[in-house]
Amino acid sequence: MTDLRRRRLSLFALTLLVGIGLSSWVTRTPAVRDAVGASTAEMGLVLFGLSVGSMTGVLSAGPLVRRWGARPVVVAGTIAILVGTASVGIASAASSAPGVFAGLLAFGIGGGLGEIGLNIEGAAVERQTGRQVLPVLHGCFSLGTVIGALVGIGLTGIAFPPAWHLLAAAAVMAALAAWALPGLPTGTGRAVRPATDDATAGSVPEAAGTRTSVWRDSRLLLIGAVVLAMAFAEGAANDWLPLLMVDGHGVSATSGSLVYAGFAAAMTLGRFTGGPVVERLGRAPVLRASAVLAVAGIAVVVFVPSAVAAGVAVVLWGLGASLGFPVAISAAGDDPDRASERVSAVATSGYLAFLVGPPLLGFVGEHLGLRLAMLVVVALLVVAAFAAGAARPRQPLALTAQG
Repeated sequence: MTDLRRRRLSLFALTLLVGIGLSSWVTRTPAVRDAVGASTAEMGLVLFGLSVGSMTGVLSAGPLVRRWGARPVVVAGTIAILVGTASVGIASAASSAPGVFAGLLAFGIGGGLGEIGLNIEGAAVERQTGRQVLPVLHGCFSLGTVIGALVGIGLTGIAFPPAWHLLAAAAVMAALAAWALPGLPTGTGRAVRPATDDATAGSVPEAAGTRTSVWRDSRLLLIGAVVLAMAFAEGAANDWLPLLMVDGHGVSATSGSLVYAGFAAAMTLGRFTGGPVVERLGRAPVLRASAVLAVAGIAVVVFVPSAVAAGVAVVLWGLGASLGFPVAISAAGDDPDRASERVSAVATSGYLAFLVGPPLLGFVGEHLGLRLAMLVVVALLVVAAFAAGAARPRQPLALTAQG
């Protein structure tokens, strides 16, 4: 019992760590942008490193977990996050945009590896305890973003150098990781079948064919569209919100960070409290309402010139985006025969949004301004609102205990 509790706390601590690292970077994007002298379009390319790294980590994690187990993958991912955070700080001090790109690339790879490894560990704990773990796990990430954002706001307000801020964040995260990593068991998620050449050779075409047939399901395609839009809405805020408020509404860097903290707090609130709402109303209505709520918030940010109104509307943006990704992933996994394949496919569509979002919004923002660039997000969310009906349960809701 003690070991299991230690394991759960370790998972929560490691997820919290990722959120702290991400928001520490996000709150200092205006200062780092100024330090490296990047334009809006160039900053989009710098942010592309985070997206490329995330996609690389997510696509690599599954095979690595099957071969080595989740713990080594989480350890490697955590180390990459720590190295990436510190590298961004050092590169900003050196006014090196390529260095910031490389640091974000490392952070993204680590985050992608950890995303899969930690969720596999969390699902295993759920099976052992019969208690919900994954919603709280995602909530801990959002809580980490709030903590990191509040610290970032304070340090931005006193003009604390971003390099020293990010290096200090990396040190705190390293201490947290040193406590948490030993709490993970070995072997979770590792395949145990004999690794013969014949078996390996026969499995590859079968897996490839399975992935293709999964995407032939029109319902899954619609759910994938929802995940893509919701991930785009979340990623747009994580990548651009402080700069959007600074450049688009003329607020100070400290105020921009404060607005981002409001978004992160709304995401945290939505994720910690949204479970009962989904159970009562159903996935499809919640996804549709989430998309509408996010559209309303972004529309105010885009069209209302008041910075105060935009700051308040960001709360709607955060609440709308908070449940989209996990609820749609849950809908993708309600086929008991092929849940892992479907979840993996849909999650990839979400990370595709994280991949293309920063440079796309950066290029649009360079020509039209960041406020109008957010209309791309609005258009995707409108599609998600219409596609949300695909998230209705395939079977009666007697599957929740299986997680």
